[in-house]
Amino acid sequence: MTDVVADPELDPTATYAVDPTRARRLASRVVAGPGAEQHLSRTPMTGAPLASLPVSTPEDVQVAIGTARAAQRSWARLSIERRGEVLLRFHDLVLERQVELLDLIQLESGKARSSAFEEVADCAIVARYYARSAADHLRDRRVRGGIPVLSQTVVSSHPKGVVGIVSPWNYPLSLAITDALPALMAGNSVVLRPDQQSSLTALAGHELLLEAGLPEGVFQVVLGPGASTGQAVVDQADYVCYTGSTRTGRSVGQAAAQRLVGFSLELGGKNSMYVAADADVPRAVAGALRACFASAGQLCISAERLLVHRDVYGEFVTRFVDAVEAMRLGTALEYGYDMGTLVNQGQLDTVTRHVEDARAHGAVVLTGGRPRPDVGPFAYEPTVLTGVTAEMACRDDETFGPVVSLYEVGSDDEAIALANDTEYGLNASVWTRDVRRGRRIAAQIQTGTVNVNDGYAAAWASVAAPMGGMKASGIGRRHGREGIVKYTESQNVTAQHLVGIGGLPGVPDDTYAAGLTLALRAMKRLGLT
Repeated sequence: MTDVVADPELDPTATYAVDPTRARRLASRVVAGPGAEQHLSRTPMTGAPLASLPVSTPEDVQVAIGTARAAQRSWARLSIERRGEVLLRFHDLVLERQVELLDLIQLESGKARSSAFEEVADCAIVARYYARSAADHLRDRRVRGGIPVLSQTVVSSHPKGVVGIVSPWNYPLSLAITDALPALMAGNSVVLRPDQQSSLTALAGHELLLEAGLPEGVFQVVLGPGASTGQAVVDQADYVCYTGSTRTGRSVGQAAAQRLVGFSLELGGKNSMYVAADADVPRAVAGALRACFASAGQLCISAERLLVHRDVYGEFVTRFVDAVEAMRLGTALEYGYDMGTLVNQGQLDTVTRHVEDARAHGAVVLTGGRPRPDVGPFAYEPTVLTGVTAEMACRDDETFGPVVSLYEVGSDDEAIALANDTEYGLNASVWTRDVRRGRRIAAQIQTGTVNVNDGYAAAWASVAAPMGGMKASGIGRRHGREGIVKYTESQNVTAQHLVGIGGLPGVPDDTYAAGLTLALRAMKRLGLT
């Protein structure tokens, strides 16, 4: 059985309380009217209360949008260098205040501290990247005009205006803040609606941005249910960035498209990790532990399918099951645990349903397969299944929990086919000693990111490259040039000199057409674009 580390604080009556004064200060930043309805948030570690936070109405969202729109104009007039200075100060503050941030992340999400640290590192990496690369991504570009020399064309990028971000609970710091950073660098203002489960962490990130020098009004936070508060953001922002389920993402996309505003969506996944015949098995086992069970599997890019070549299947399974059973489960606010807890009863119900459905249809539980109330009210053991077939819900549906299915494959082609046999296309992982082989396999997998000899973090942390989903896993990308240009409107300004494009005064149309035909042929011979 999985080793459980006793936590003296895990008393069902105990409260992992956020200091009330601190909570009130954070809550004061929420855009909500006097006498607003209050939402009591609880920690999944024990179910104990965390804080009471106001709920923003759709009318409050309208106020937030108006404030952000007014503040955006002066923010956009600042040089991109000045905006970058804010992000670099934010970078330093995130690292300096990481203990408090880690506590909040854990208290709201239930994840282990090592998984929480990924969010702190992610915020710092993204802040530094866009602070130092945005000028290059957004600079005016001179491109070839219709007639060389005579047509002088410049392409410029202008901010969209107010960017609305609707973020989920599973990465309460990263997904609330890192999408906002490029939007701000591009000269936009932001209205954020974080999930109610993770509001304190988002507000703490917002507070650090203000401390770093972000002007008041440029970044507004509203809190409340997705169906009301979140929908109001979608219905009023000039661009929408949403991370969450595919079902809700379709509705968000429809609502934004109806208004003819742009949107990006990172949605669900059913991600595969392939262990090839020549893989370093011990290294692949260590990678699989992290790929499958980081944040208790509540990660859009985590692996829920392990595809293992038959030549190494027996060794891999033995080593992997042993490693899973040695994992340390716990919910203390300290390092030393491998996995924490699920976030709420709904997630626990889904995980339990998927495992029991698989059992009922003949799957074998190699390890795990049961709740762990001794760890926390929503904790569930890291679980490894084999014999999973198409009639089982966990074969194709996203579990979003610490459950992984093993599949034995006989070739790279079989692994590629199985990895692609899903409506999703978010992330994948390939393990092989031959990196060139890994890249060839990766090119045939239909996902937005593929990691070779890593589970998910290598591609995720490579923020100069785009990240996002194919198929039902989303539209658009975060990170890289695409992650900031999406928040802008491109404008083509062309100055025409000496002669016009549509003809010359006093020159017959047929003569003009014949001359232009000669010119076009000449441009092709000269290799011009």
